[in-house]
Amino acid sequence: MGQGFVVVIIEFCRLVFLLGQFHLQRFVSSVKSSKEKPKELSSWLKTFGRHLQQKSLYALGISSEFQLGVDDTLHFGLDAYEDTEKPRGKAVFHHKFPDHDLKVEAVYPGHFVDTTSNYWDVPFSVAVDLASVTTSDSSTAYHLSAHYTSGSPKQFENIQNQNDRVPPPTLLPGLAFKSVFSYRKKVDIWRSEAKKLKLVQPYDIFLSNPHVSASGIIGAAATTAFGDNSARAQVEDGSPGFFLQASGIKSSFLADIFASVSFTAQHGNFQRLFLDLTRFQARLDFPSGFKFLSAATGRTHLLNSQNPAIQTILPNATLSLQQQIVGPVSFRVDSGITVDLKNPDRPIHAPEPVFALEYALKVLGSAKAVAWYFPKRQEFVAELRFFET
Repeated sequence: MGQGFVVVIIEFCRLVFLLGQFHLQRFVSSVKSSKEKPKELSSWLKTFGRHLQQKSLYALGISSEFQLGVDDTLHFGLDAYEDTEKPRGKAVFHHKFPDHDLKVEAVYPGHFVDTTSNYWDVPFSVAVDLASVTTSDSSTAYHLSAHYTSGSPKQFENIQNQNDRVPPPTLLPGLAFKSVFSYRKKVDIWRSEAKKLKLVQPYDIFLSNPHVSASGIIGAAATTAFGDNSARAQVEDGSPGFFLQASGIKSSFLADIFASVSFTAQHGNFQRLFLDLTRFQARLDFPSGFKFLSAATGRTHLLNSQNPAIQTILPNATLSLQQQIVGPVSFRVDSGITVDLKNPDRPIHAPEPVFALEYALKVLGSAKAVAWYFPKRQEFVAELRFFET
């Protein structure tokens, strides 16, 4: 989704949707750059009206979903933009097996965002995913996927003013196969046994149990790539894991281990009118186990030095805080936390916070309307979420 879009969805029936998009940031920039300085209210309204007539502010899309059977769904989407040469098409097929989910997705052209909030257009992309499904607190899981991209990616919008930005290797033309195997364990440290208010339905049944819990995931991932995207395995800061590259053809094989640890604490049953929900979550991600182990065991002498190599053993941290304001309305902020040892005056900072207002749809048991704002990307997004824990 592009930056600064306000999204409105109108449902005509159960299977067909009309999607309208308004480019909020482009409209604000247009008004600010205007040389007109009206003094009266009527003049302001006329100026706003002229800016609102710009076709580049609007986009129109049609989305349809067909239920092919009890376990099969097929989704089609088509988005048209005034400032693009061709509309964006998307088709998704989803099949539910007893213990697996199969998803096949094709986009033409594809629209992706990289880690620095820059958007890229890929002429054609197809992905096939098969994932195991489990709800147990202690379980193993696996995920198999194949991804094919065709054509050279082009930068869609330059949010960070990086005109010389190189496309992410994963978006370069080629074919990639990826397999992931993991083990997950969740432990309840404390769970409230206090009785809830009688005859008062929680605003969200999944957020009605005060508790403190911790969970961890450890796994291994392997990727085989053919084509220009085989460069995905090459990094600048050392070995990414077990890496092989064939001579004579553009291909590579990369294997690595990963781990994640999370902590969750909740106070309140989300039943009362005011301040009955406070929820905190923290997660540490170790995306490359080989890199972490190599740095931790081979560079421990760097702990007492200013060498920036110690930066490689620091995990990625994510924090989330949610607070009920009144009734079904709550405020939420999510942010990644990074540590920059090169900046002793401000070593800890939040590079990309996300703010949200949530409105719990009590009548549905566990559903909510969420309005997100991304300050760094200057995006506003509205969406509906169901049965989120």
